[in-house]
Amino acid sequence: MLNIEKTSLVVVDVQGKLAELMHDKESLFANCVILVKAAKILGIPILWCQQYPKALGETIPQLAELLGDETPIDKLCFSCAGHPDFIARLHELKREQVMLCGIETHVCVHQTAMDLLDRDYDVHLISDAVSSRTESNKKVGIQRMRDEGVCISSTEMALFELLRTAEHEKFKEVAKLIK
Repeated sequence: MLNIEKTSLVVVDVQGKLAELMHDKESLFANCVILVKAAKILGIPILWCQQYPKALGETIPQLAELLGDETPIDKLCFSCAGHPDFIARLHELKREQVMLCGIETHVCVHQTAMDLLDRDYDVHLISDAVSSRTESNKKVGIQRMRDEGVCISSTEMALFELLRTAEHEKFKEVAKLIK
């Protein structure tokens, strides 16, 4: 189970032109926003990556404004873990659990998850906060990650798992995000 003190959030490539082509993009965007807001409320560190922004565009405005105090890692490799700055920052956090959200499920998210598993991270894919251009590629990506040992979760499931109890001091603030 996810633990606030052991978890980080990784936001993968939710950018301009590509983001607009995603299957069920409204739900994807909304759930990514919820995860970022909740991470900030709970003090969970966030790593934010962008795939070649010169070609694909910048992170969508509703996420970029929330992530404004973070520095994005611009990459050319599909896996976030293929970029040395990403690995260095993740290592500095000393967190063993990673929640993944972003795009595309079957490419950058999948490759990031596999590389993190290889580095012995406990990887949690937030399935309603990832997408691909087609629903079938999203499903294949999720299934493949599940088969490889990634824990499949949802936004609401992950948040309540992190909180553990309605008595948590941040419960009401986080619960408002999903109502």
